Amino acid sequence: MASSAASGMRKAPSLEWRWVSTEEDDEEDRGGRGGDAAVGAVGRGGSFESEDEEDAEDEDEREGKKRLIRTVPSVDWFDVEGNEVSVGQQVEDTEEFDFGRTMFLALQTLAVVFGDIGIGPLYTFDVMFNKYPIQGEEDVLGALSLVLYTLILMPLVKYVLVVLWANDDGEGGIFALYSLICRNAKVSLIPNQVHSEKRMSSFRLKLPTPELERSIKVKEKLESSLLLKKLLLGLVLFGTSMFISNGVITPAMSVLSAVSGLKVGIRNTSQDVVVMISVALLVILFSVQRYATSKVGFALGPSLLVWFCCLGGIGIYNLSLFGPTAFMAFNPLYIIYYFGRNPFQAWLSLGGCLLCATGSEAIFSNLCHFPVRYVQYMFMLLVLPCLVLAYLGQAAFLIANPKSSEQVFFSSIPIGVFWPVFLVANLAALIASRTMTVAIFQCLKQSIALGCFPRLKIVHTSRKFMAKIYIPVVNWLLLVSCLGFIVLFRSIYDVGNAYAIAELGVMIMATVYVTIIMLLIWESNIVKVLSFVITFLFLELIFFSSALSSVGDGGWALLIFASVLFMIMFIWNYGSKLKYDSEVKQKLSKDLMRKLGPNLGTIRAPGLGLVCSDIVKGVPAIFGHFLTSLPAIHSIIVFVCIRNVPVPVVPQSERFLFQRVCSRGYHMFRCIARYGYKDKKQEHHSVFERLLIEGLEKFIQREAVELSLQSEDDIITAPNGSLYSLDVPLLADYTPSTEVIPEAICSTPQHDPVLDYAQNLELELAFIKQSKQSGAVYLIDSPIIKARKDSWFFKKLMINYFFAFLRNNCRRAIMLMSIPHSNMMQVRMTSYV
Repeated sequence: MASSAASGMRKAPSLEWRWVSTEEDDEEDRGGRGGDAAVGAVGRGGSFESEDEEDAEDEDEREGKKRLIRTVPSVDWFDVEGNEVSVGQQVEDTEEFDFGRTMFLALQTLAVVFGDIGIGPLYTFDVMFNKYPIQGEEDVLGALSLVLYTLILMPLVKYVLVVLWANDDGEGGIFALYSLICRNAKVSLIPNQVHSEKRMSSFRLKLPTPELERSIKVKEKLESSLLLKKLLLGLVLFGTSMFISNGVITPAMSVLSAVSGLKVGIRNTSQDVVVMISVALLVILFSVQRYATSKVGFALGPSLLVWFCCLGGIGIYNLSLFGPTAFMAFNPLYIIYYFGRNPFQAWLSLGGCLLCATGSEAIFSNLCHFPVRYVQYMFMLLVLPCLVLAYLGQAAFLIANPKSSEQVFFSSIPIGVFWPVFLVANLAALIASRTMTVAIFQCLKQSIALGCFPRLKIVHTSRKFMAKIYIPVVNWLLLVSCLGFIVLFRSIYDVGNAYAIAELGVMIMATVYVTIIMLLIWESNIVKVLSFVITFLFLELIFFSSALSSVGDGGWALLIFASVLFMIMFIWNYGSKLKYDSEVKQKLSKDLMRKLGPNLGTIRAPGLGLVCSDIVKGVPAIFGHFLTSLPAIHSIIVFVCIRNVPVPVVPQSERFLFQRVCSRGYHMFRCIARYGYKDKKQEHHSVFERLLIEGLEKFIQREAVELSLQSEDDIITAPNGSLYSLDVPLLADYTPSTEVIPEAICSTPQHDPVLDYAQNLELELAFIKQSKQSGAVYLIDSPIIKARKDSWFFKKLMINYFFAFLRNNCRRAIMLMSIPHSNMMQVRMTSYV
């Protein structure tokens, strides 16, 4: 359905759908043709919209009867540039079959996607029967039936068959779901979206089908309700904190359970030895994590293939040795019998049962560049059958040996192959730990790009694959946290309780967001939507209630850890919104710029001045301080705003948008540099400057075709009646030469109204080229916000201390480029909010 929506939008890219009242509809009918003519005038050289105008129709609350009509969108220069979408960006769905590439992707899918769920047989039955001791064959069959249908419903039906299709152009995870919603509805609490972003190729392919009114009504409801916006943000922050907590528990649980196999191989092995070996393995794993994301990763696929073959082989061995009685568990009535004998203990065992499905979220989060079909086929043809055989074999072993409910997996291994399987199990545990760590890196990168987490240093470990990243601070934080959990609890049973809580927290959030996507984007049948949300939300809440009953056994530590992460993300988002609002309130208008110009006597020095700010409209207030405090400004000023757009990748041809500020004589421009949450931002400053200048030259050439460069606004009359202009020299006075522009020119410029069209374009391009040769200076706005004295105590605490600490210890978007200190000037302004 999403593809049909995309194709429908491509047929008419210049048209929009919106709700209007009956009266407004009448006006549209009377003036529709005039509206088309107005837009055409802009394209041929008429005036464009003022940048200070807001999209009023997006902010007003319309009342009365409304219906859906097709209208022409408002156009300014950002929209004109945004409309130029490269047709070649689209990828063909059908490719020729390549056996080598298919096998390579299949092995990589095993290592990257299924590492976490593949180690479930190490501990699932151990944790389940720790809460519910085996009292007979029926208990084993009931527990096995519960595990089998949990595997079928959670990983297979929910994630592999449904949630995987909610990927964001190949990107998975809770923030990918949130970005899809943000792209189709204005639910972001920081109102810095630009209307022209909807013209991007990545945006347009994800727009909902306009004909279905239910989808539009859902969108309207989300955009008009501040409570729903806050709720969506709160849910994604909660889901992210639980996902990161899951990444802390996974290495602790997997490595500890794998090393515990020593107790079976060497009977006198103590728990202290198991803990020490686990700690050593985790230290080694996180120490080489940077290299594991690029070089070692290619060797992990065959290792996981061997592990899944071991699971299936051991299961077949136990079934042939102890009989096929375990197959009776496919009858779901055994679940009813299981709960009927002892409902309370059976309910307590649900937290352990869910451990068979841990890693379901990792299947979606680690989707990366793998096609959905590859992941689905690998799960259904290899992963799921091997897991089912493993659990069937363990159940057959438990039916014959009901007292061996500890270390079930290692106890069921044939003696002759115990040590090879033990080594493969530990390798699989380390791979699963790496899988979750990489997934956390991707999740945090997405959350940083969407303004929900403080900016951190991100290292790209591969030049070919953008998904291979490494975040040093997070890596060492995860190591310390994992070691803390192992040393604190020392047992897989207590750690397993926390594991279930973390996994269920992420699952519940994924259910909520996929439901919204089904309504808003997929426009699914309401029966399908209700069936999905009721079934899985009901099951997950039951599992979650069971897991919460074990908070005192180990879940409390995870909840504290997740709460700290949640508060960090909440404070960062809350402070960022207040900071952005204060910058928007203090921005300067173009009228004020024109009034300041003839009264300050500012001199234009040669060079390019890049004024970096977070606002997308208006002139940042910091520039007013430059004008009133400094005797000179650069001959060309570009107001740069680095925007993180809720799409995975922004094509280079669509990276920059430009717009003039004031008239052309001022030589001032606005530039919005757009990056997706998957894009690499660590560009060298010289590369950034080169791309920006090239984009500016293309903008001027396009403007020369669309708009007349001759404007009476180039001349400003000072109060004394003399002529004055901020730009020195004017285009009329400037002729291209190889000489360096004088450092300061303060004579009154002369205006030549008869200068022809072609000469204006040639002179301005030459002026830009010579300004580039003089060098660029970055004027960076670093505002500081503080709570007002009359603010409530908690606001002062969050803004003055917590947010200030986070902001002082994180990176700014512009700082990701290696800018020399000699080319950078930072000015801080304090604002009270």
